[in-house]
Amino acid sequence: MDMLAATSILQQQAADIRATRINWQSYLTSGMIAQEDYNVIVQIDGYKDKDERERYFQSPENRFNAIKTFINLMGSIAKEQTLQYLLILVDDIIQEDSGRVEYFHEYSAKAKLSCWAPFLNFLNRGDGFIPNMASRILAKMACWSKVPLEREDLHYYLTWLKNQLLVQRNEFIQSVARCLQMMLRVDQYRFAFVSVDGISTLLSVLTGRVNFQVQYQLIFCLWVLTFNPLLAEKMNKFNVIPLLADILSDSVKEKVTRIILAVFRNLIEKPEDPQVAKEHCIAMVQSKVLKQLSIFEQRRFDDEDVIDDIDFLSQRLQLSVQDLSSFDEYSTEVKSGRLEWSPVHKSAKFWRENAGRLNERNYELLRILIHLLEGSQDPLVLSVACFDIGEYVRHYARGKHVIEQLGGKQLVMQLLAHEDPNVRYEALLAVQKLMVHNWEYLGRQLEKETGGPQSATTLIARG
Repeated sequence: MDMLAATSILQQQAADIRATRINWQSYLTSGMIAQEDYNVIVQIDGYKDKDERERYFQSPENRFNAIKTFINLMGSIAKEQTLQYLLILVDDIIQEDSGRVEYFHEYSAKAKLSCWAPFLNFLNRGDGFIPNMASRILAKMACWSKVPLEREDLHYYLTWLKNQLLVQRNEFIQSVARCLQMMLRVDQYRFAFVSVDGISTLLSVLTGRVNFQVQYQLIFCLWVLTFNPLLAEKMNKFNVIPLLADILSDSVKEKVTRIILAVFRNLIEKPEDPQVAKEHCIAMVQSKVLKQLSIFEQRRFDDEDVIDDIDFLSQRLQLSVQDLSSFDEYSTEVKSGRLEWSPVHKSAKFWRENAGRLNERNYELLRILIHLLEGSQDPLVLSVACFDIGEYVRHYARGKHVIEQLGGKQLVMQLLAHEDPNVRYEALLAVQKLMVHNWEYLGRQLEKETGGPQSATTLIARG
């Protein structure tokens, strides 16, 4: 997305500040700036158009003196209005010619200084405009320069961006998102962002109430992340697909629809492991994306990429439905964390044939079920998870031992006191299955004596 798009508060304010004039003479007279810096800033600030600045920067000496003056002034001037003006001037200069970011590196190398430090220091300012304009400059320097932002500086900057997304009612959130849109186009920055819990942060903001512009920008960030095959493979571990499917069904903006479809396509095309691509297809089917695609097929889209993405996704998802096994369906549902009473849970045939498969990948599915018991607030999820654990124990000979070893038994027993009666009921049945050895006898007794939570309670009281 173009960093020039003038829709943000930052750029509206920048236009107003740019129209003001700074009295550089007063800074010189008071001794706050040196004569040499005064001469340079007055000359650069006096140029009426970018052609004059272009001629000025053709001289290596002028380039060196200009950057030296900017660094000196940013370090010695405290007045917010003047700092705002200086940052806008720097931003305009590198926006006119992206190659000018190298001038900062050339100067810093000769002066043995960090070219990042002056701008990183501004991120701590209380004034909202200065940190966000400095952030805008940092993003351009990090993405347009041959010298990347690295290590502690990169971690600090990405953490700042992530935290700014979480600031309540942040009026500069569009500017923050634009910086991330730039940064995440660079592959080495993608992994650094993921390492500071960036994906979870993006999803956290998307689950809240944000306008469609911010929604688009943050989903754009997810999209560029998925161009890396490794990140595309791990993306849905964060439940990206169900969340984006919900947004897709509610969205009325074509740009949001377009970017979500592009994410979905990458999640199928980019993973190198075909099993992961298959799981992503199943997750989309379970999140009712096929139904949404059939609706889109009746609409007219001017963008050919959107039409192509709809056709691609429809074909791949329909193929995945044909190949879908009951265990594939179950596995994808568990991994999504969105458990419901789909037919597979209550199928005795499914549990007879597949209970042992919950041990695969070091008990991956069992660990997820137990994690849901511990962390979910949804009574439906808790009820289904309790039921599934009970069925696993019932149909797998060593199930009781495995569940105890993974810490599941204690969590199920804690849910006996849950406020929701359905959760208490399913927890009670699961506890019985964990305690009783004769499953056929228990099954007959349950059929004969339990019609609900009250009679089941009577049964367990009998021992």
